[in-house]
Amino acid sequence: MQAKITEILRKHQLSITEARKKILSLFWETGNALAHGDIEQKSSEDFDRVTIYRTLQTFVEKGIIHTIPTSDNSVRYALCKDECAAGHHHDDHVHFICDDCGTTYCIDEVSVPKVKLPKGFNAVQTDLVISGTCNKCEQ
Repeated sequence: MQAKITEILRKHQLSITEARKKILSLFWETGNALAHGDIEQKSSEDFDRVTIYRTLQTFVEKGIIHTIPTSDNSVRYALCKDECAAGHHHDDHVHFICDDCGTTYCIDEVSVPKVKLPKGFNAVQTDLVISGTCNKCEQ
């Protein structure tokens, strides 16, 4: 996994630092979206809040992760697919937040429907977040 993480950082022309490697590995290990606080808790290293925040912002700008809005006005982050690049995210899929366990999922199989806006309106981003019970909690 470390080789894949190093490859991603190099592909996006980023310096390979311990903080970047650790934070990116957390996304790979969990497979789900993470909040800033989740990364602080899961990180065994002593990265300060600012380092984590700047690393997340850099990853968003480079197209490595994307943001997911939540109902409490916080943000979670999830790994992007290969189609994402710096300045262009291909994250037009549905996000699902489980009300029971709090896990956030990217549902890549379901696209956000296109919305026709009135003349003079220009959409920059459309987010669709569905809440309910995930398949793990449903069992």
